[in-house]
Amino acid sequence: MGARKYTVESIAPRLEPFLRSLLNHLRVKVSFQISPNEKPHPDFESAEVMVRFSGEDVDQLLANKLELLLALEHLGMEMLRMPLEDHAKLCFDANDYRILRVEELRLTAQTAAERVKSSRSPFQFNPMNSRERRILHLALRNEPAVRSESLGIEPYRHVVIYPAGMASMPQPPAPPPRRGRR
Repeated sequence: MGARKYTVESIAPRLEPFLRSLLNHLRVKVSFQISPNEKPHPDFESAEVMVRFSGEDVDQLLANKLELLLALEHLGMEMLRMPLEDHAKLCFDANDYRILRVEELRLTAQTAAERVKSSRSPFQFNPMNSRERRILHLALRNEPAVRSESLGIEPYRHVVIYPAGMASMPQPPAPPPRRGRR
């Protein structure tokens, strides 16, 4: 393995006090450990540093499609001033949820690919974030009978699996702008 751009030693001195303060302010009873990612998943971004949460309120981090966990991760990356292209180098997880989600997505991709092969019709997933879309694409990279493609505009971007050789669907129209309250 080559030299790491990010290490626990370079991140922890700034990230630990930031997270402790934030979690204290949120009144969320969790602890965390910042450690090197010694066993990156082959079909997931190879994070160099993992922040693993545990504790009494860990389910709050996982609620609403990981809303709070992903928000903490984003705030941590912003505080560290990590460029967008390096965001995959730091990963926040709780109760091994993200690794279990990778396995779930890989199995779902394989099941959908089998359905596309037998029906010769495209299969469209629900919208998901870029990390999850990437897992689907990687899970299908060695399937010559199908191909995958991301369509749409965030936050509605989704993966479509096509039989190999089938033309792509047209891009869906952009959703109408949301109107705020006055």
